[in-house]
Amino acid sequence: MSKKSKRYQELSKKVDKNKLYGLQEALDLAKETATAKFNESVELHVRLGVDPRHADQQVRSTVALPHGTGVVKRVLVITDGEKLREAEEAGADFVGGEDMVQKIQGGWLDFDAVIATPDMMRVVGRLGKILGPRGMMPSAKANTVTDDVAGAVKEIKAGRVEFRVDKFGIIHNSIGKASFEGAQLFENVKSLLGAIVKARPAAVKGTYIKSLTVSTSMGAGIRVDAPQAQKDIA
Repeated sequence: MSKKSKRYQELSKKVDKNKLYGLQEALDLAKETATAKFNESVELHVRLGVDPRHADQQVRSTVALPHGTGVVKRVLVITDGEKLREAEEAGADFVGGEDMVQKIQGGWLDFDAVIATPDMMRVVGRLGKILGPRGMMPSAKANTVTDDVAGAVKEIKAGRVEFRVDKFGIIHNSIGKASFEGAQLFENVKSLLGAIVKARPAAVKGTYIKSLTVSTSMGAGIRVDAPQAQKDIA
């Protein structure tokens, strides 16, 4: 077992592991314990009552966070024709066609999000084993396979994020930076949790949101009262 740093041990003393915190209280405590030498991300971890092994219990969608994540994403658009110009004018960082697919196959990964037009998926499909594990494979569900490339680029630049359940039934997402105001973090959580609730699969029975945890990049997990949090964001 790896040894925790002295800084982490001191921060952990401020977090009561046996307590379920109110949502705003947890966010404020996360800000207080973000003492690293960089602007830490604040993260929300949501354990769902789903079985990701079943196709009808997958949870995946997108949501626009009102205050963004504090990180401006580098966006790649794979398209051709007139859409190339549209993507460039919308602010895409990288634009191209099959040449970009070949570049990625060669090891280039200097981007954070990929958008593709439907007609280009015949070549983008080759990148499944590269982009899939990184959560960057374009898909219609994430609105990253679209003919409206300009709209998709602008949304991602403005703070739209994708969320998806992992194989353990947990969604992990950044909700901003420790430098954000507590109210801004709360509004971002409200948007994200609301979208997760809306994305509940019809096949899921019983408790959907089982637990919530707030943490920072280098901080301890802070357990949140999930039922109360859902009432707070309603």
